[in-house]
Amino acid sequence: MASDMNKELGTTEVKWKLTDLYSGYDDSAIEQDISFCQVEAKAINSEYADRVEKISVDDLNGLVARFEKLETRLGKLFTFAFLNFATNTHDQQVSVFLQRMREIGSSIGKDTVFFELAWNKVAQDRVEVLLADDVLAHYRHYLENIRKYAPHQLSEIEEKILLERAPVGRGSWTTLFEKVMGHMKFGEKQRSEEEVLADLYNPDRDVRRGAAEELTESLKGHLHILIHIFNTLLAEKMISDRQRKYSGWVSSMNLGNELEDKTVETLIEATVNRYDIPQRYYRIKRQMLGLEELVDYDRYAPLANLPDKKISWQEGRSMVLDAFGKFSPRMAEIAGYFFDKQWIHAPIQEGKRGGAFAHPCVPEVHPYVLVNYTGNLRDVSTVAHELGHGVHQYLAAERGYYNSNSTLVLSETASVFAELLVFNSQLELLDDKEEKKAFICQKLESIFATVFRQISMNRFEDKVHNARRVQGELKSEEVTEFWMATQREMFGDSVSLSDNYGIWWSYIPHFLHTPGYVYSYAFGELLVLALYGLYKKEGASFVPRYLELLAAGGTRTPYELLESFGVNLDDPQFWNDGLKIIDEMLSMIEE
Repeated sequence: MASDMNKELGTTEVKWKLTDLYSGYDDSAIEQDISFCQVEAKAINSEYADRVEKISVDDLNGLVARFEKLETRLGKLFTFAFLNFATNTHDQQVSVFLQRMREIGSSIGKDTVFFELAWNKVAQDRVEVLLADDVLAHYRHYLENIRKYAPHQLSEIEEKILLERAPVGRGSWTTLFEKVMGHMKFGEKQRSEEEVLADLYNPDRDVRRGAAEELTESLKGHLHILIHIFNTLLAEKMISDRQRKYSGWVSSMNLGNELEDKTVETLIEATVNRYDIPQRYYRIKRQMLGLEELVDYDRYAPLANLPDKKISWQEGRSMVLDAFGKFSPRMAEIAGYFFDKQWIHAPIQEGKRGGAFAHPCVPEVHPYVLVNYTGNLRDVSTVAHELGHGVHQYLAAERGYYNSNSTLVLSETASVFAELLVFNSQLELLDDKEEKKAFICQKLESIFATVFRQISMNRFEDKVHNARRVQGELKSEEVTEFWMATQREMFGDSVSLSDNYGIWWSYIPHFLHTPGYVYSYAFGELLVLALYGLYKKEGASFVPRYLELLAAGGTRTPYELLESFGVNLDDPQFWNDGLKIIDEMLSMIEE
């Protein structure tokens, strides 16, 4: 079935060209790069391991430049391993190479871990003198950020032991999860996860109900494995946080996002306080669908006047690039590279992981994007979302490997802004009032998925992480109770949650790959609504400022990067203003 869909949509040959990295596993450049990284790591250790605390500014600049070159080469190798695995989870050669790279990375890390430990022991007055020198201007923020982790570092021996064990740690468990999900088949037709999830958007209620049952049935059949993976990674994070003296389960994520806990708490509180918005909407949707009861599998049911035509890959490409081009020809030009130069993998295929992502790779190459394209409007929005990431990563690459890595919250800002551009462009093409109403409803549902659903999942994570730390390993029934409680808090009585829905926490990869990540989506969506309001107010003059924000990458904190836009992330009113815009969109439907 998947091959027929790919042929119909024109995605069969839309596959990324990984030869931009290496020509294949037998490429001699792979072994040359591995050798370079291993030799260089030992050379750096030999030359600098005992010199960091008294290092000169020129030597420090040279040392960090060497580290950057080393990590760039290693990043290229890891990207090749990861991207191959993402589309071939069944292939043993692919899995073997991914694990080999993890073990090589661990070994190299033991030789290079000395630097961060030693740098954080340098006296603060000496650090201030070094960082004030223009020689280190390019690496100033990078070096400042390392210092923030000083309270959470262990001894060098302990750090080396952790690195030694890392190849059989979190990464191996998330790989197992991807393999389980990649091998899982759903229903009598033995379909993939993406095909079944797509049916939740079908206009036929029986099809939606059947998809929900198929999803639940297969998840139940593998729940003994999924709950073990889940519990193991909850425990892994608990132990890691305890060892590194993080005050809470989400503290390390906040530090990585360069945000104060207060900022994140303000965002979460503001969003939870407006759960009335999705509840009001789903009550209206129930009436619009003519249902006595709106069940969980009805949430994504298309409204009667929503265009349901399958959108070919070429049509979707035009929609995205046209919308980007209206905002910025440069943005459209960069996004066009992904289509024209084979930087995207789009077809549904066996062994391919579900969902979508953009991977920044390394500055010398280019980012890659993965989607599972099934031809609906939601998928066009997903393509726009990931290309928003891609454009951001492409622009930020000019800053170099260390400075190109933006925080997750600003990464999601770039992707959500791209989605909004495509939505507004598509809305302008609709003349029929009822079609516009249905289209706005679909956008509201997308916003709910990005804001309210993600915050409710943050509340779920908060419960399971804290429960694991107090009461030990959790039964699947207990995790389900936490899931249902936090989902019911968001939906209220507007959606009836069936027993089947209770284990749907088990297929969400973010909980395993990146604990605490999900609030970044809500952060990005609400920030985008504010920025888009500025764009409508300022017009063309806003565009270069926005592109400069993307091109800045990770050179400054989110607070500093957003200062020129007049954004105060600690002000509850800022977040409430974004939520008010969502409320106003809903009011258009209510009226």
